[in-house]
Amino acid sequence: MTPDQVKQVFDKFWRADASNKAIEGTGLGMSIVKYIVEAHGGTVAVESAYGKGTTVTVELPVN
Repeated sequence: MTPDQVKQVFDKFWRADASNKAIEGTGLGMSIVKYIVEAHGGTVAVESAYGKGTTVTVELPVN
């Protein structure tokens, strides 16, 4: 993903590829992930190198 796409990844209904050839979906997945992780006191982060890959890191408290 591009840096601009990474900034939007947690926005509701946002999709990096909304073309007709893209995998189907509503664009809610990452916003739901963020909500659940933060509700449990954790954090979620996304790093991406365009054309190389994307890493999603989820950290949750132990207690």
